[in-house]
Amino acid sequence: MYTTLINVDAVHACLHNPACRIVDCRFDFGNKTAGLDAYLAGHIPGAVYADLEKDLSGPPVTDHGRHPLPTPAHLTDLFSRLAIDQDTQVVVYDQIAGSCAGRLWWLLRYMGHDAVAVIDGGWQAWEAAEYPISVAREKYPPTTFRGSPRPESLVTVEQVPQSRLLIDSRDPARYRGEVEPLDPRAGHIPGAVNRFWKENLEANGRFKSSAVLQREFKDFLGGVDPGDAVFYCGSGVTACHNILSVVHAGLRMPKLYAGSWSDWCSVPERPVATGFTIM
Repeated sequence: MYTTLINVDAVHACLHNPACRIVDCRFDFGNKTAGLDAYLAGHIPGAVYADLEKDLSGPPVTDHGRHPLPTPAHLTDLFSRLAIDQDTQVVVYDQIAGSCAGRLWWLLRYMGHDAVAVIDGGWQAWEAAEYPISVAREKYPPTTFRGSPRPESLVTVEQVPQSRLLIDSRDPARYRGEVEPLDPRAGHIPGAVNRFWKENLEANGRFKSSAVLQREFKDFLGGVDPGDAVFYCGSGVTACHNILSVVHAGLRMPKLYAGSWSDWCSVPERPVATGFTIM
């Protein structure tokens, strides 16, 4: 069972395995149709498509950020439609170093399905390996997904101020409040420290080894139990990349504030910090 990362050779070996379901999560934040267009132009054979905004987000329930967490009922319907059941090994990929695929990885884990892994290197690694590509729009008979949410995976906006360690996953300039291209206010949640999600990657876009990530996160967490750490980002997407990396490092799964900065800064009365926060 693969539960964090998987390489393209292992994916190729399971292409014709009916117990394996591949999900294409390619998405472009600047062009909302580009992900589906790319899927239709060519994808890993057998892969189905999941859209970040239409499938992996839902109407606001626990938060009001730009990519709200879907309800358990929405996720159950989605995973059933994607033909995922309790015996399925799920493989997910995108074209931006796992930053969107990590969202689906987290959602499946949140709903109790641990057999899910992100392709290390994503679509680019598949192309570089010169493995086959399909243009068929894949569809499978729906299954009945049976899972239930793990509430300990989440914190709500009301719980954020009580977090033992709050970690902002955005790039340092946005964290410091020097720029804000998407949300109405710049800065970060008071007390949060910064771990940019791209720090999990090598220069070639692949994930660092589990040993390196374990050493980095242990140093970064400074003795705080990873299970007590809370990650957030702009809208609850790239924070999942950090959570995936912590789990790949062999550490306890941290929590997610799904609403993230887009939810926090939407209420003018909530405080905002700028500059650096020192642990």
